[in-house]
Amino acid sequence: MTTLFVATHPDIEQNNIRGAYFIPSKILPPPYCRPTIAEMNPVANDRQQCQQLWELSQLTKKLVASRSPRIPPVENITDRSLKIMGRGRKNWDPPLLVDNQQQESSIVTTTNPTVINNEIDKRQYTWDEIRRHSNKKDRWIVIDKCVYNVTNWTKHPGGQVVLNHYAGQDASEAFLAFHSNLALVQKYLTAFYIGDVINDEDKDNTKDDQTLKYDFEQLRQKAISKKLFQSSRFFYILTCLHILAFEFAAYFVLFRFDTTWLPYLASILFYTIAEAQCGWTQHDFGHLSVFRKSSWNHVVHNFFMGFIKGASPDWWNHMHFQHHAKPNVIDRDPDTRLEPLFLLGNAIPIRRAQINAKYRTKIPYNLQHLYFFIAAPLLVPIYFQFMTIQHTVKRRKWTDLAWLSMYYIKFFSLIPLKLGLLGALKYYFLLRVLEGTWFVIVAQSNHVVMDVSYDDFSLSWFRLQLKATCNIVKSPFNDWFTGHLNFQIEHHLFPTMPRHNLYKIQPEVMELCRKYNIPYVVKPLGRAFLDILTSLEKSGRMWLQTYEDLIHAASTKEN
Repeated sequence: MTTLFVATHPDIEQNNIRGAYFIPSKILPPPYCRPTIAEMNPVANDRQQCQQLWELSQLTKKLVASRSPRIPPVENITDRSLKIMGRGRKNWDPPLLVDNQQQESSIVTTTNPTVINNEIDKRQYTWDEIRRHSNKKDRWIVIDKCVYNVTNWTKHPGGQVVLNHYAGQDASEAFLAFHSNLALVQKYLTAFYIGDVINDEDKDNTKDDQTLKYDFEQLRQKAISKKLFQSSRFFYILTCLHILAFEFAAYFVLFRFDTTWLPYLASILFYTIAEAQCGWTQHDFGHLSVFRKSSWNHVVHNFFMGFIKGASPDWWNHMHFQHHAKPNVIDRDPDTRLEPLFLLGNAIPIRRAQINAKYRTKIPYNLQHLYFFIAAPLLVPIYFQFMTIQHTVKRRKWTDLAWLSMYYIKFFSLIPLKLGLLGALKYYFLLRVLEGTWFVIVAQSNHVVMDVSYDDFSLSWFRLQLKATCNIVKSPFNDWFTGHLNFQIEHHLFPTMPRHNLYKIQPEVMELCRKYNIPYVVKPLGRAFLDILTSLEKSGRMWLQTYEDLIHAASTKEN
């Protein structure tokens, strides 16, 4: 026997429609009901109830829209409606219609509710079974105790690699963090549903983590109620205009004045500011945190990332979403895969030393904190430019290629008019070096100094992000210089929250950290930069010591 919620609706009363099912607006479409959170789903006790409630609500909306004088009896409902409601499935009973006397009651019962997804019966799986499907050729994920086989989902908007990172794991919290419009994404995910998790008790989560998950979800709902996920159009209009103004100033100064060193450097400075600030702003559009419609975010993202910055939006999404899904996780986060030049954390230096010792290839990683000043600024003008173009061609992202091509057409059509082709190339290289230095200082100060380790799927979303992320103190300059990524912790917890609202949720996050004794790291900008060098020096020293010990052990064994 299953309990369903029944209520009357003003539209139903006005149209003299009696005994109708009405589903409160707070109910989310399956499979995104979260029965542990009463505020999100106050009437359904499990996923099956949520599914049936949703189907009935859709039928009611159609009947109300038709303004018929009375809801027809079950036997007169059309075949299409019955198909929607599940007729013909095993053990299906028609839903009960409520008469006038029953309207005073808040509940009505029906037996054997049916899940309407497709015609095959769904299974129940243990976590041991689910974890066996954890590679890119066979990947299952779990969202709110529902199991999905996403092996063949080749058009996942966030990329297939993100799905790989959560294969065989519970992706519920990551799913909520990345998707703001649950009703929209539901239509994609339903097709991959194959069953349910038998129980949650054998997951590697402690009772403390389960409580933390609940508290964090409560915090998310509080942020929603405070409208912290709604962007300020005024803020983003000013932000975009100031980027365009600095780029215009760069061209104006270069063409208005002669090419002596002062106007030349001023022009490069203005262009560097435009490019760096464009990087922070395209980041917001890439996270779909500005407009409510994803398509609008994508259009503006293409403009700023492609036409203003000269890079591929799809390449950025491909790399950045992995970083957010598994920050500082070895072999998951692209920002940790820097081994040709840099070794991060404690585990990677040891692993790399074992490989180097095996092949007797000694690379001076112990000096990485010194050549950081040379190699890091070259990431943007050399490595990133090569990777972004390679990505667009290899994956046939022709729209991205068109946008970034317009950047180079613009740049090398205008700058050579004043500086010549060789002078334009020098100008471009210096611009990218300065921009790259700015980017590296900000991006690495939040993560490289924190824990870098292998994947631990037992960690909750909150613990995973706090373990890998730190903040920089708030000030008007720091907010502008970092594009509000000085609130990196809050950004990682709520990646779709507009950056101008991140500071508003900070006190609540700090309080949650205090409650569960989780370190909340915040430091001055200068200290954060120095910690990058300290961390690199430590990792390089670990590599050298491990390498020499292994070489010595191998030599002793040979003798």
